[in-house]
Amino acid sequence: MSPVIDYLRISLIDRCNFRCQYCMPEGEDLQYALQQDVLTNDELMTLLTQVFIPAGFTRFRLTGGEPLLRPGVVDLVGAIASLPDTQDLALTTNAFLLADLAEDLYQAGLRRVNISLDSLTPEIFDQIIGNRGRSRWQQVWDGILAAHRVGFSPLKLNVVVIPGLNDHEVLDLAALSIDRDWHVRFIEFMPIGNGDLFQHRGWVASEELRQRIRDRWGLTDGAVRGNGPADIFQIPGAKGTLGFISQMSECFCDRCNRMRLSADGWLRPCLLNETGQLDLRTALREGVPLAHLRDQVQALVDYKPEINYKQRESGTTGRYSRTMSQIGG
Repeated sequence: MSPVIDYLRISLIDRCNFRCQYCMPEGEDLQYALQQDVLTNDELMTLLTQVFIPAGFTRFRLTGGEPLLRPGVVDLVGAIASLPDTQDLALTTNAFLLADLAEDLYQAGLRRVNISLDSLTPEIFDQIIGNRGRSRWQQVWDGILAAHRVGFSPLKLNVVVIPGLNDHEVLDLAALSIDRDWHVRFIEFMPIGNGDLFQHRGWVASEELRQRIRDRWGLTDGAVRGNGPADIFQIPGAKGTLGFISQMSECFCDRCNRMRLSADGWLRPCLLNETGQLDLRTALREGVPLAHLRDQVQALVDYKPEINYKQRESGTTGRYSRTMSQIGG
């Protein structure tokens, strides 16, 4: 049975204040969208209220680049959270700016955040994010603590596991779920952001990580509210959970219930495949009737189960021309 397609990941900006190794090609200058090509708040709200919600989308995640770089992000969060049809609203961030914004975002109606934390060692963390100046680890950690203090729940920490860089920290990162209601999610490294690094480093299968954790503490099935593809487990007696996102080893395309809207208005049905994508920004600015846009989006929603099936059967990364930071994480 095909999943209900009701989850839209919205990239607010394609720029980021980090340059994570797994997200951006090393040594390349990315072509960012011009400011005038980024959807305005009014355009985004028009698409949500007149196109996406009528097409059945009720769950939204704000991403980037780094979404907290978006001017007026708190007001935008408030506008989306206040829509009667919004059943769930979350945000993915690197948390560098979160300490100062956590309270305002919570008061605006945001309740769930996913935070990238790929290492507990400042030196390794800075290496992964491409930082060569003053360490940024502490400011990220302060953002995580601020989110916890304000009351975001579930608070999820995303870890992209890269052999030879941070895979030796898996147990330390998993332990964060024991004493706090934090949900640590281990993500298999995919070649969509930096293919050269992927070829050099490879990836670690989720089952190998689970076995390491079983050997240390044991592992049971767990559950946490969310809309993603993670398989959820729990260290016995832990307050939080452990999630494993296993696109490389355990393809979950047939379970995918999401689409992605880029900052410059391209609607993409699949992270790993651009088939059928729609340029909604251009259509909106050229005055294409909203009813026609709804029909186009609905047609893509109807077609997505076939894309999911073909992607699962092919076992490939499809064809794509943008990095993860440009698509929206």
